[in-house]
Amino acid sequence: MKKVATIAGSDATGGGGLEADLKTFQEFGTFGLAAITSIVTLDPENGAHHLRSLPSNLIQEQIASVFAGPIDAIKTGLLPSQEIIELVSDLIPKNIPLIVDPVIGGKGTQDFIKNEQVQALREKLLPLALVTTPNLREAGILSEMGELTSEKQMEQAAKKIALLGAKHIVIKGGARLDSKQTLDLYYDGLNVHRYPHPVIDTPYNHGAGCTFAAAITAAIAKGYPIERAIKLAIDFVQAAIAMGEQINPYVGHVWHGAYTHGEKRLEYSDEQ
Repeated sequence: MKKVATIAGSDATGGGGLEADLKTFQEFGTFGLAAITSIVTLDPENGAHHLRSLPSNLIQEQIASVFAGPIDAIKTGLLPSQEIIELVSDLIPKNIPLIVDPVIGGKGTQDFIKNEQVQALREKLLPLALVTTPNLREAGILSEMGELTSEKQMEQAAKKIALLGAKHIVIKGGARLDSKQTLDLYYDGLNVHRYPHPVIDTPYNHGAGCTFAAAITAAIAKGYPIERAIKLAIDFVQAAIAMGEQINPYVGHVWHGAYTHGEKRLEYSDEQ
C-alpha cells in the first residue's frame, strides 16, 4: 500500500484541511499520515472561524514521526506563518513528490502579495513542488498579478508561478469567471491544458480545494501520470461537490466518498 503524508491545518468541522486529505487518501486506497500545523475551529454561536497555530517544535516532532518510514508522496496545505513554511521546507525529504496546495488566508488579493507568508511560499516551498494547485485568488497573489479576470490572465499567472520553480501548475478557476462553466487550467511547463466543466449549483463546496490537491497527491503516489492524476482529481471533486452535505447551520461540505460510493448511496436511498 502506498503511503501518503499531509502537512496541513486541522478543520474541526471535517470538510477541509487534513481531515479532507485523510478521507481522500483513504478513498484512493492509500495509507494517510498527517502532521498538524494549526487547528481551525468554528464558533457555534455565529459561525466565525478561529485559527490557532501549533508550536514549531511540536510540528517538527510530528514531521519526524511521519517520515520515520517510507512515504510515496507529500501534500502541504495550510502553513499559517513564514516560520512554519520555512520549517516544513527544510524538513521534508527532497526526493519525494511534493504537491503544494498554497492555502492563503484572508479575503483580499492585492493586500496579500507582499505578505511574509506569501513570500515564503514563493521562495521556499514552491521551488520544491512537483505540482501546485492554487485557486484563482491564490494564483493572482502568487503570480503578483492581483485579481485574475480572464482565461488569458490565468495562463499568464500559471507561467509566472512556473518561474518560481514549481514544475506543474493547476489553477482552479471555480465559478468566478463564468457562472455557468468553470475552468481548471493546467500548465506543464510547455503546454497549457484546459478542463472546462459545468458549474454545480450548490453552496455545499467547503473542502473542495483541499480534496482536489489530496486526490492528485494520492494518484501520483500510486503511479498515475500527472495529467491523468489531474483529470481523475477533477472528476473526484466534481462528484464530491455534487453530493455535498450541509454539516451545520453555517457551512456545507463536499462528500469525499461520492466518487466511489455515490451510486451505492443513491440505491440505498431509493430502497428506503
